[in-house]
Amino acid sequence: MTDLPRQLSFDLPVRPALGRDDFFVAPSNALAIDLIDRTLDLPGRKLAISGLPGAGKTHLAHVWATEYAEYGARILPAAALDEDIVPDLAQTAMAIEDVPAIAGDPVRERALFHLHNMLAERGLPLLLTGRAAPQTWGLHLPDLKSRIAAAAHAALEAPDDALLAAVMMKLFADRQLSPKPDVIPYAVRHMERSFAAATDLVDRLDRAALEAGRDVTRALTTEVLGSRASPH
Repeated sequence: MTDLPRQLSFDLPVRPALGRDDFFVAPSNALAIDLIDRTLDLPGRKLAISGLPGAGKTHLAHVWATEYAEYGARILPAAALDEDIVPDLAQTAMAIEDVPAIAGDPVRERALFHLHNMLAERGLPLLLTGRAAPQTWGLHLPDLKSRIAAAAHAALEAPDDALLAAVMMKLFADRQLSPKPDVIPYAVRHMERSFAAATDLVDRLDRAALEAGRDVTRALTTEVLGSRASPH
């Protein structure tokens, strides 16, 4: 009996669901959600959220932007900042993602400094995100460092079982995949416990299922994980 031919795999765009109802609230991220809801009551109306890749910072930035839509909230990566565009950006609430990416870049650090000050003068909310706590973002401009250090901060902690399972469910849904019911519980028990690992595993399962023309099953998950654990 010959093997079934492998199907071609295409890099189709994945469109993640980024609404508030799509975000699973757990103890590890409850503080961030609470501070998003109360940004207008925070000192300077500014909030910093930190977390490892895949922890949900971008999702929360979209939740925040929706929450402050009445202020015209927009989202911009820090690397796209430039002093020429600051006057326009300062007309609305702003979420600036991945601030550590501009550490040591004098032009972009100055742009963020001026943006921060203009937003503060106008009473407009500001959200900043980065991988770790703001004090470790490596910014060089002293006045910018001090202003960001004064922001309320919420860290997205490592996921528990329930959150990791919910993240995987969302990742599968984003790819329009329907894994068998025992896949996610099995994966949670055997995978590395991190958001990045969950993202990587779902991506590999997606590709493996498409290439082999198979459903996403526990057996396929075992193969992709390379696990030798006996079934539970």
